[in-house]
Amino acid sequence: MPDPSQIPETPLFDRERSKQGYRMNKMAMSLGKPENRAAFKADEEAFLDSYGLNAEEKTAVMARDWHRMVALGGNLFFILKIAAIDPAVMTEIGAAQAQMEHADFLKQRLGKE
Repeated sequence: MPDPSQIPETPLFDRERSKQGYRMNKMAMSLGKPENRAAFKADEEAFLDSYGLNAEEKTAVMARDWHRMVALGGNLFFILKIAAIDPAVMTEIGAAQAQMEHADFLKQRLGKE
């Protein structure tokens, strides 16, 4: 089995990446509470600021750049809580992670036209 740290463009969620993404993951996990979802929807930037996200993390979250969030240490299971707010289509997130167009992802990975 290949070493995941040696697979190009595949961020390994290890201790260092976990520490790097702590603020973003903590914020995402907080969205399990209705009052936090309401605060996020009301003023997304202020909500992200309240968790101390830096400019790069805020940009990734506000753009719903799933691939970048993972690269910045976001745990996919945690940042999916952000997807529940919009809501985002899971296959769109999969396409973003694979760095593919959604239609291409559906065709190549799922055999759908």
